[in-house]
Amino acid sequence: MKITRVDQFAPRNRTRLIRISTDTGIEGWAESTLEGKPQSVPAAIDEFAEYLMGKDPLRIEHHWQQMYRSSFFRGGAHNMSAIAAINAALWDIAGKHHGVPSYMLMGGNVRDKIRVYAHWGIRDLSDEGLEASRERLTMLQKKGYTAYKAGPAGTWRAHEPPSRIDEFVKAAYTMREWVGDDVELCFDFHGKMTPGLAVEVCNEIKGMRPMFVEEPVPQENPDALKRIQEQVSFPLASGERLLSRWEFREVIEKQAVSLLQPDVAHCGGPSELKRIANYAEVYYQHIMPHCAIGPLALAACMLVDAVVPNFLIQEQVDAGLGEGLLKKPWEVKDGHIDLWDTPGLGVEVDEAEATKEYDGEAYGYHKELGGEYYYENDGSVADW
Repeated sequence: MKITRVDQFAPRNRTRLIRISTDTGIEGWAESTLEGKPQSVPAAIDEFAEYLMGKDPLRIEHHWQQMYRSSFFRGGAHNMSAIAAINAALWDIAGKHHGVPSYMLMGGNVRDKIRVYAHWGIRDLSDEGLEASRERLTMLQKKGYTAYKAGPAGTWRAHEPPSRIDEFVKAAYTMREWVGDDVELCFDFHGKMTPGLAVEVCNEIKGMRPMFVEEPVPQENPDALKRIQEQVSFPLASGERLLSRWEFREVIEKQAVSLLQPDVAHCGGPSELKRIANYAEVYYQHIMPHCAIGPLALAACMLVDAVVPNFLIQEQVDAGLGEGLLKKPWEVKDGHIDLWDTPGLGVEVDEAEATKEYDGEAYGYHKELGGEYYYENDGSVADW
């Protein structure tokens, strides 16, 4: 079996896909979206495609090593996202070739279904805002979710006045009041805070017992993360912007956070996500893969979720279920997605929809990130 083509498609504003074809007719699909950078990853995939032509797609690890190590400069969001997409598509091909779910080729599943959490929160304490939050909660509760993630809205400076902090704290405690003690609630700070402010806010909400706080500060400095974790009584999480086991090394070895969030679409694909999880297991850290894009990325996450013992819960966004892109979208039942029993990654792509070209304005730096971000008081640049 040889690789004959690598095609790329952009069917939606925030979706890029690849299809790797072989001379046996088997095809592997994966997602190659890198948020805010719609042109960079496709260019990297085109470069890797030159190497892949005529190669055996079943030599998955060999190809990973070649793509990662073949050039003088390694890593980076664009290269690792391109490698991730190719790696996931090759796992899809391997499963289809052997006639088994791809997770059986990774040692077999250690669980039968994958627990997922949904995005829901209270960001607006006005009557209208509370009503909208209540409506979304009711919809999600009907699907049986038992975990939700929210985040403080807007920009945050090095420190904020008590009124700003109190508004977020009130929203957090209101969420707990609405869902009760059997539901787990978590918060994503999006790396917007400084260590001191993060510690203050975390300690203000500790009474409502968060499942975790994600990215209290940016991911670049493990010592800053560790400083916060040592002063906070509940787990912290980070990792969606770390791109390989080498970037996770310090976070894992220093135990800077309790929970790790590699993104399968950016960290190097299912092969690298599994290696990160195996490394973290030594330190009793669990993984909760980040996945804020589409259903093929979700499939690649669940491939690893199924086979590692230190998996906790999977992020799952509304667009990630695959309506209008998969012939059979993923289905959430009682807060879980059942493992598939079909060959490959368990997705059957609707090729008529997947191969359409998005005819709107391509998302890019400003379109994807929602605009430029500045602090209102002085016009300096703020974090997204």
